[in-house]
Amino acid sequence: MNKVNKILEGFLERESLFKDKKVLQSMYIPDEINHRDDQITHIANILAPSLKMEKPSNVFIYGKTGTGKTLSMKYLADQMATLAYNKKIPIKIVYLNCKLKKVADTEYRLIAQLAREFGKEIPPTGLPTDEVYNSFFKVLDEEERIIILILDEIDQLIKKAGDELIYNLTRINSELKKSQTSIVGISNDLLFSNNLDPRVKSSLSEEEVIFPPYNALQLQDILQRRAKEAFKDETLSEGVIQKCAAYAAREHGDARRALELLRVAGELAERKGNKQIAITEIDEAEDTIEKDRILELVKNHPKQFQATLYSILLNKKDSKFNFIQTGDVYDTYRDLCNKAGLRPLTQRRVSDIIAELDMLGIINAKVISKGRLGRTRDISFQLPSYMEQNIRKILEEDLFN
Repeated sequence: MNKVNKILEGFLERESLFKDKKVLQSMYIPDEINHRDDQITHIANILAPSLKMEKPSNVFIYGKTGTGKTLSMKYLADQMATLAYNKKIPIKIVYLNCKLKKVADTEYRLIAQLAREFGKEIPPTGLPTDEVYNSFFKVLDEEERIIILILDEIDQLIKKAGDELIYNLTRINSELKKSQTSIVGISNDLLFSNNLDPRVKSSLSEEEVIFPPYNALQLQDILQRRAKEAFKDETLSEGVIQKCAAYAAREHGDARRALELLRVAGELAERKGNKQIAITEIDEAEDTIEKDRILELVKNHPKQFQATLYSILLNKKDSKFNFIQTGDVYDTYRDLCNKAGLRPLTQRRVSDIIAELDMLGIINAKVISKGRLGRTRDISFQLPSYMEQNIRKILEEDLFN
């Protein structure tokens, strides 16, 4: 038996620590949402008029990652959809994650995807945007109904496609005769609405709901409830739940992070053939997730961000020194934009992206003064070489395919 077969056979023979692993995954919607009663009640009161065929206000929901925004909204949407179905109330609720590439990275793709949700097929490219809008309006207005569009990570959509798109969506009802549409926007960026065009802000943010971070005790309660469903009895060592909650509380009360830590720790313990999850596995899970987070971050950022990072990597490869300067990066970036079919940003904007990469911990960009020649940054790559190879592969696929 070769080595790979031995690993796979061993996995099949090994008794799992998990009873139901999906309970710890971000897509799982439990029967009850804990510690979010106030927020769910608030949103339910705003959207309830739709059950009487009245258009509810647009809602803007914001809070940091892992504070239960998406989970609460999906839970409420399921409850409303079930009630509407049972009472034969014509309501259509559409959820769309605006972070998904090739779905919501341009105005055309977003409207085309929304049209598909209503059964209208639109080609991926090729039609004038006005024609796509007209097809979308037509399919919306085929029957009398209330439509609720849930746009998750709406800030990512506006970064990619601009806020004129949101303005157009908030004005849909002026084009409709039979149906009425409301928008629920969800954002991780607490300052996002401050940067919107005033027209868009007044249209979108008719009602606002804030999701505060979970505290350590709330996280412990959530983890204990989920762990009871996810793991077999006596699988968790003493202190594991508390350690997970402490890690997540440090990360601004991120419940998603806490659940992911617990799941990955269980997988690591299982691979070792352990009968229990120890506190040490939580530390190992933290390291594993951090590596995956960086790769996911690079994959999901806009192409200009990716082109800037790739330019830094190209300069690092060619540099005889341990650091690279902003001017060299920008020269490489402009050449790269020509090859990748991108419109180059100004050097100042690229400098802003470099500062953002520094803030994310991917690079270290130290500002130095050159006297009368102004300021520049000495840039060095912060991540280990094996991660650099993975990042380079992601960037090459996204920029040139």
